[in-house]
Amino acid sequence: MSKFEQMVDAPAGSKFVLQGNQAFALGVMHAGYHSADGYPGTPSTEIIDKSLAKVQDRINVGWSVNEAVSVAVGVGRAIAGDDTLVTMKTPGALQAGDTITTAAFYHAPAGALVLLVASDYAPSSTQHVIDLKYLFASSRIPVLEPRNHQEMYELPRHAADISRKFNTPVVILANGILCHSEALIETGESRKVGRRDVSKDLKNWMGMPYLARLGYNKATTERIPQLSQWLESSTLVTETEGTEDWSIIAGGESNIIVAEALKTLGCKPAILSLAALYPIPETRITEFCAKSKGKVLVFEDGDKFLEEKIRLLGMDVVSKGKFSTITEWTPESVIDHIIKHVESVNFVQPESRKLELPPVIRPPSICPGCPYRALGLTVDKLRKQGKIFSSFGDIGCSTLLYFLNAIDTCLCMGASDAMRQGFVLSRPEYASKTLSVVGDSCECHSGLDATRNSVFRNVPGVKIVLDNCITAMTGGQPAPSSSSNLAGIPNKFSLRKALEAEQARVVVVDSYDIAAVEKALVEALERAKTGEFSVLLLEGACINEVASKQKVPDLTVNGDLCKQCGKCNMCPGIELDEERNPHFTSLCSNCAGGMQVCMQLCSFGAIEGISESGALHAADLQGVLQHRQESKKVKMDRCSLPESLRLAIRGIGGQGNLFFGKILADMMLNTPYAETHIVKGDTHGMAQLGGPVISTFSCGDVHSPVLAPGSADVLVVMEMSEVLRPGFLELLKPGGTIIFNTFRALPPNIKKENYPQLADVNRTLDGYKVITIDANKVAYDLNDKTGKTANVVVLGLLSTVAPFNQVPEEIWLNSLMSHSPNDNVKSANYIAFKGGASHDQ
Repeated sequence: MSKFEQMVDAPAGSKFVLQGNQAFALGVMHAGYHSADGYPGTPSTEIIDKSLAKVQDRINVGWSVNEAVSVAVGVGRAIAGDDTLVTMKTPGALQAGDTITTAAFYHAPAGALVLLVASDYAPSSTQHVIDLKYLFASSRIPVLEPRNHQEMYELPRHAADISRKFNTPVVILANGILCHSEALIETGESRKVGRRDVSKDLKNWMGMPYLARLGYNKATTERIPQLSQWLESSTLVTETEGTEDWSIIAGGESNIIVAEALKTLGCKPAILSLAALYPIPETRITEFCAKSKGKVLVFEDGDKFLEEKIRLLGMDVVSKGKFSTITEWTPESVIDHIIKHVESVNFVQPESRKLELPPVIRPPSICPGCPYRALGLTVDKLRKQGKIFSSFGDIGCSTLLYFLNAIDTCLCMGASDAMRQGFVLSRPEYASKTLSVVGDSCECHSGLDATRNSVFRNVPGVKIVLDNCITAMTGGQPAPSSSSNLAGIPNKFSLRKALEAEQARVVVVDSYDIAAVEKALVEALERAKTGEFSVLLLEGACINEVASKQKVPDLTVNGDLCKQCGKCNMCPGIELDEERNPHFTSLCSNCAGGMQVCMQLCSFGAIEGISESGALHAADLQGVLQHRQESKKVKMDRCSLPESLRLAIRGIGGQGNLFFGKILADMMLNTPYAETHIVKGDTHGMAQLGGPVISTFSCGDVHSPVLAPGSADVLVVMEMSEVLRPGFLELLKPGGTIIFNTFRALPPNIKKENYPQLADVNRTLDGYKVITIDANKVAYDLNDKTGKTANVVVLGLLSTVAPFNQVPEEIWLNSLMSHSPNDNVKSANYIAFKGGASHDQ
């Protein structure tokens, strides 16, 4: 039985630390939904992928080829009587815009239709900071915004009830920070909901123009006024009294950000908190503003939707400003805003420390061993030879080829070849020097339309489809190009046959074979001169879907043959030392055991295979666990613990930050902090291997996964240069501690002289309390030659650092062992933890 299934069956009142998406999925199950559909899109994917997919015997769930199809599937399910969920992110809602806005004006009784749309106002994983409340409001679709993780769990029930009561689709617009951070939630009673009977007359779902007008009129004059009145007494609107002469109206996720800021300020204004953003409870808002003796400040995600609605009521409020670019508040920006507009608040923000050393430029990168790298290197080479002028890119992992000089543009999913076509139609002379690049899931999503259009319009040129048989960027969900669907049913669809059916010239190439990739691309560009359109299908499995044993590095560099030419320095899995001698890093994934790209690039045969990887083996670990028996739960006195604990971790993707935070969150469930609150935040968006990432953890009297300046007890630095990231040192409270790992990871192609020296970084940290450790060396000395347990070494060290040392070691170890999947991993992690805990401070 999966962990999610166990949570579904857990009794009411159970407590879990869950990612917002998992909490939402658990709420869907406990609310009695019958079906769920969607298209993978960060930050919404885990609702289905990591959660509902685990209980397919209890709910009918699946991925569709794109969001428009998914919404239409959801409408059909609702007509059939199902309470139905459809998931997507902001661009997905726009892609499905026609379907959503047409379905908005159906008003016949049916099953609930709830759309979870994950916003990304940073943005971190989309190209959109658009506030969709304007679109949904003009479509007369009610919009709910969860205020915290508990409400991520509770809103599916509210939304389904509203949908059935008012015969309307309902949008839950969830902020990406909530979706991808974790916090403590408590479950309620689970319920079963019967399906509604199928209507005998499906003509109620006809969308002819005159019927659409009638539907719009009915929604405008009946649905929204009735819903607005209902909200006046709903728990989706709450009010707390305050002691200040100024007040706050906060919508959605901004509530927890505001709460974190107010904790820092020591202020307690009255707050009107809204989880319903359209329609708004007009009477509650008017009365609240009338009671306020001073200014009323409005905080909301996105644009100024809530502010504008309040101003239409004749209320004068203070907002982010007419031309403000704030779309997502942070505790720091909330504090600044309050200080600026409320004279009675006297607070001085911690000064930003100007660092002499700039942070290392570390753009998001495709993973070490990614099958796309050979194409990136090939396109860059042909550009330099003048054979390629431009390359039109697409959404997904292939977008990261921008940093390899392999693509120039990115518009939206499936648009790359349509853009190429438009360019070539206007400039025919570039047909043989222009190409497009798209991933397999994007091609199946909407790219096939452009393939068909190129054949239909007779536009010559080259389209490259990178087929890794999965929806990779969002975490490895099945696509039509995969071998099976979400239910495990073998897939009959063939991407190759679909492309051939469009009557394009299709050439299949091994994506790891650099010579074959270059040969096929050069030939296709030549054929474009004669008016031919070619599709190159580059096949190679996503490195994250390959078995671990195939990713164990088995390469070495023969120093006698190496000429220090630097050609191999093109991947985070390999770097050069001071004398330009290459060596493999802990990030090397062996190109999935296939044709290693670095070996192909070496003209001197200096990169050779080896038989032993140097990883920890079962024989090395035999008997370690015999020295430790599973202990009973350790009782702790709440009075002996601080009011709260806060921590921030900086490193690069692949160093185990997520695992680090998972252990902290899990272990605090076995302390008195389980009776207060536990919150964990992680980089949401392009946290690729080798890219910069930040994680936060807090427990006790805490609110937000985004920390306020001067609030962290400990900062952990997993890669030495990452301590230089703007705003990171400012998170540390006076007297706090920095755990500084001296591990260094150079981004590909960066020169040694452009990377900060350890002595210079140490001078930057003068005046701070710093504990220095070379965690990777400690792991190596403990016989972990890969350095994979370096994060556990640092975890062990943290367990000895105040105030985290007030949690007994047994609680740390119990949590660590419970998240180690087998005895070998348990032993390796135990050794690493103890090694860190015994490190001299």
